[in-house]
Amino acid sequence: MLDESLLDAPEALARADTRGLLREAAESGARVRTAARHAAEAGVADLKPDGRPRAVLVAGPGAAGSCTADLLGALSGGNIPVSLIGPTGVAPAPGALRWTLPGWVGPLDLLVIATPDGTEPGLPRLVEQAYRRGCALVAVAPGHSPLAGAVAQARGLMVPLATSAYDPPGSGPSPYATTRPDEAAPAPDPGTARPEAHPEGALDEPAPSGAQARHTTPPHIEPPGTAPDEVTGPALPGTLWALLTPLLMLVDRIGLVAAPPAALQQVADRLDRVAERCGPAIATYTNPAKTLAAELAGSLPLLWTEGPVAAATGRRFAGLLATLAGRPALAADLPGALAAHGTLLAGSFAGGADPDDFFRDRVEEPEALRARIVLLHDEPVGPVSAVPSARELALAHETAFSELEPDEGSPLERAAELLAITDFAAVYLALASADRT
Repeated sequence: MLDESLLDAPEALARADTRGLLREAAESGARVRTAARHAAEAGVADLKPDGRPRAVLVAGPGAAGSCTADLLGALSGGNIPVSLIGPTGVAPAPGALRWTLPGWVGPLDLLVIATPDGTEPGLPRLVEQAYRRGCALVAVAPGHSPLAGAVAQARGLMVPLATSAYDPPGSGPSPYATTRPDEAAPAPDPGTARPEAHPEGALDEPAPSGAQARHTTPPHIEPPGTAPDEVTGPALPGTLWALLTPLLMLVDRIGLVAAPPAALQQVADRLDRVAERCGPAIATYTNPAKTLAAELAGSLPLLWTEGPVAAATGRRFAGLLATLAGRPALAADLPGALAAHGTLLAGSFAGGADPDDFFRDRVEEPEALRARIVLLHDEPVGPVSAVPSARELALAHETAFSELEPDEGSPLERAAELLAITDFAAVYLALASADRT
C-alpha cells in the first residue's frame, strides 16, 4: 500500500530514506563527472588501440555486471558482441560467486570487470584466466581492493571507482595503477599480452606479509551512499554511473560507442536536469517520477519497451522495483509484448476485471492487483512503431498505461533521462510503500 501523502512531504521522505537512495539518484550527474576524471587520470583517454576487439565480455556481481553489459550492448548498436559472464555459486554472497571465461576467449577479446566492492575472491581468479589467455583486461572497482592488485599484476588497466560524487582532484588513480595506458590497449598483440618477467602462476602466489601485505590488501571501506546489499543486489543510480562512465570512455576509444568528453558532460547535465525535475521538493503533479510511482501503486507493471536503450532501461527498472520496492514487474519488447502479455490483459489482472459484487465492503480487504502498462521508448514514435498499437490494446482492455519518452538528444542523453526517471520512481515507490518502510 502506497502512502501518497509521503510523496509530497520532503522531510518525511528524508527520514524514511535511511539508505540514502534519493541522494544516490540526485548525485548521478556529479558522479559521472568524478568518474570521468578518475578514468582520465588512470589513462583511459590516452589509449591507442590497434583496432576493435572481437568481443567485449563483462563480469561483475549482481546488477553491476548485468546492467553494465546490457547498457553497453544497447548503446553499441550491435557493432561488436557484448556478452555478460554470469556468476555461479551456492549463494549470492560475494565470497561464493565464481566466474569462468568461455572457451573461445583469447587475445582478440576484451574483458571488462565492473564491481562496487572488489573483494570478491572469484574476480581475481577471473583475472588470472584472462591473463593466461592473453585477453585484454580493464576493471572498474574501488582502488584499495584486492581486485585492483590482481589487475595490476596482470598488467591490465585499473580505473578506481568514484565512490562519492565529489572526490577531490588527484584522488582518482589507484596505488596499483602502475600499468602504462598502451600496455592495456583493448586489442593487444598476443606477444605482448604476457610480460616476460611475470611468472605463469604469479596470481596464485600467497599473500605477502608485514608492511607489504598492509599495502597490497588494505581493509575494504564501504563506499559512501551505497547499501550493504548493493554488491550482489541492485546497482544504485550513482554507483551505476560510476561504473558505466569509465567504460563509456573506453568503448569510445575503441570506436564502439561515441562518448567523447563533451558527450559525457551532456549526460551529466541531463542527469542534473532530471534530478531537478524529480527531486523530493517537487510536487507530485509536476514530478514525473513521483507521478509514475503513484500510478504503479497496487498494480502489476507491464514494462513494454521499444528500442535497445529502452529495453535495457525496462529490465533495470523491473529489477529495481523488485529489489528496492518489493514489487513484481514484467518487461518485454514491442511488438512481441503485445502477444506475450495479451492474456494478462484479458484475465484477472485486466483493468476492468471485477467479478465480485460492486457493493461489497472493500475496506478490510486488500486491493486487487491490476495490470498497468508502462511504455518506454527511446525514439519518437514513427510510422513503423508498435507504440500506437500498444496504446490501442490498452484502451481496448480498459488497462491504464503510462508513457515515458525522453527529450531530444544523443542516444547517451536519452538513455540517461530514461534511467534517471525510472530510478527515481523506484526509489519513491520503495520509500512511500507502507509495507517497506
